[in-house]
Amino acid sequence: MRVLFDQATPLPIRSHLTQHEVRTVAQEGWSTLKNGELLAAAEAAGFDVLLTTDKNLRYQQNLSQRKIAIVVLGQQQWPRLRPHIQLAVEAIKAAVPGSYTEVDLPAES
Repeated sequence: MRVLFDQATPLPIRSHLTQHEVRTVAQEGWSTLKNGELLAAAEAAGFDVLLTTDKNLRYQQNLSQRKIAIVVLGQQQWPRLRPHIQLAVEAIKAAVPGSYTEVDLPAES
């Protein structure tokens, strides 16, 4: 599966996705693209999943015709996300074309 990391996605997640090809928006040269343009470019390039921390994406874009799966992390701070990384990994593995999934972390105790 080809996974695209959006700008604020914590890079250490990459080491947990060894079965996937992972690229970043910056590596693709798409840092200046807005959400709609980014989704279109990612789909055209054959990405299967966009991993992002942008919780507003589904309100800003019409996602109904999208082929790319979108997985939204509820937390962009790596120290907070690290203990729950398996939730993100499982959401990526379960992603299907056109799906939208939010990965919410358990409340801190």
